[in-house]
Amino acid sequence: MSVLTYLQKRSSDAVLSSTEKSSISTSISTLQSRLNAYFGTAVSSHFIFGSYTRDTILPRSMDEHSDIDYMVVFAEGGYKPQTYLDRLRKFVEAKYSTSEIKQSSPTIVLELNHIKFELVPALSTGWGGYNIPNGPDNWQSTNPNDVNSKLTTKNQECGYHLKPVIRLAKFWNAKNSYVFDSYSFEKWIVEQSYWYCNNQRDYLFAVFEKLTVPTSTQWSKERVERAKKIVADTRKLEADGYPALAEAEVKKLIPE
Repeated sequence: MSVLTYLQKRSSDAVLSSTEKSSISTSISTLQSRLNAYFGTAVSSHFIFGSYTRDTILPRSMDEHSDIDYMVVFAEGGYKPQTYLDRLRKFVEAKYSTSEIKQSSPTIVLELNHIKFELVPALSTGWGGYNIPNGPDNWQSTNPNDVNSKLTTKNQECGYHLKPVIRLAKFWNAKNSYVFDSYSFEKWIVEQSYWYCNNQRDYLFAVFEKLTVPTSTQWSKERVERAKKIVADTRKLEADGYPALAEAEVKKLIPE
């Protein structure tokens, strides 16, 4: 097996199975019905956003923190974020009494058997913008699906290789204790320029070669430096005519 073939296989493994998609769809439908019944007109809208809508979410077998981001837009403003977080907590305690529930600002985390939901309270600012919690007392503005259209366009420009590569890069990130915030990492990958890349191997290697080595912590610095070295060593083994050794080397980056 070549490096490219191996990476293609692993990127296929990083796609949600039909069973997982079916379970998630059922859970989303149930959540929507329960939100409508519980809040009524107190909530003006609610919807999925994040990696699930971009098709870059990882199966929980590859990222135990994989979750569905779900925004709940309240109709009435004028309160601090904690007020709305408390309302969401009361909702999940009433409707999901046997599930694990916790606050992880700015969200309420609802953990089901097969997936986690991160419920984000929000207030509409108009024109597709929203305010979401920045701690219990302050708000921050966001456009929850701002990356989606950019990723769609960039993925097409990159021969539809970018989404599989993002999933592999996020898998590396999860396996390395989340060196980078998942959303920021994904957004950064979309914003990069890729020259002379023709397949998933080329794009993935370009991602790691472009990464700036973190200086914030020693452990994150070491993990990125190790990734860069693996890519360099894999390239050399391929160039020297050792495909089996190159495959073994790249498995240190993207393990089986």
